[in-house]
Amino acid sequence: MTGAGADGPEGGAAGPGASAAGSGEAFEYRIEDLAHASGATVRTIRAYQDRGLLPTPERRGRANVYRETHLTRLRQIADLLDRGYTLASIKELLEAWDAGRGLGGVLGLAAEVHGPWTDEEADRISRRELEARFGGHRDDEAIAEAVELGVLERVAGSDDEFLVPSPQELAVAVELHAAGVPLPAISGHLRELRGQVEHIAARFLEFTTEHVFARYLGHRPPTDSDAAEAASLVRRLRPLAQQTVEAELARAMRTFATRHLHRHLGAESGALNEESPRPVLLPVRTTQAVESLVGAEAVAAFVTAATEREVQARTLDELTTTHTKTGKID
Repeated sequence: MTGAGADGPEGGAAGPGASAAGSGEAFEYRIEDLAHASGATVRTIRAYQDRGLLPTPERRGRANVYRETHLTRLRQIADLLDRGYTLASIKELLEAWDAGRGLGGVLGLAAEVHGPWTDEEADRISRRELEARFGGHRDDEAIAEAVELGVLERVAGSDDEFLVPSPQELAVAVELHAAGVPLPAISGHLRELRGQVEHIAARFLEFTTEHVFARYLGHRPPTDSDAAEAASLVRRLRPLAQQTVEAELARAMRTFATRHLHRHLGAESGALNEESPRPVLLPVRTTQAVESLVGAEAVAAFVTAATEREVQARTLDELTTTHTKTGKID
């Protein structure tokens, strides 16, 4: 093939082996040139061929010849991978595309789901500013933990600047530290809180999928109209989880803050109902294990019954021990 210096499809440069003999003739690529133009490796392109993700190239002599359609398809695959799709899902989507069903609705739905779920904008902060906010002390271990938790993100090529995905979350940490909470305690609390919040998010998604989105998931992939309607619902329902959690958190904080205040001020025990429930934090894995046994609706009842049973068993053990030692039951 002859070399060409013209621009390739979609603004990409044609590789050294690409050919465009006439002004209206499509580009042709060797596999190495296709890899260069698409950013994929030769090995990846061959793997996509084996999985049926790429159209069969034209065989010319001992070489395969690829065209603009192959470059476009590779870019589609890369975009869908960036959106979180698996290769199996991508194959279904591309087969639907080849069968005449558009990808517009599906990609619109993906854009809604993968888009920002908050109006908060990321910010940047220098190491000096960060240290100043936390008392002026250099703490590489605390910074490493913040990066691990995603509170900070390192900026490529810079050791003195960080991206802050959620300035509000960082501001909370600053206020807690200023109030006397050690940094390791703040990190530990965030890990525990994140596990609880992820459980809430998972339950909300299961709930909305069962009662709202299940009807759109019957087709794989969904039709354009179904995907567009589902995307509209995502936009409408997106803030509901946050609003519900904020309302319930405000209610719970008022209830339990009042109880703590009564307790620490020495209020009469009669002011608090002994039958009132008190919160007990359980590891997410424990909650999920109980859910798998009895269902989400019965988790609280199961934990209550199991706890009462354990208390009764220990009471009987204590009575038995007392009887053994004294010859009578106390």
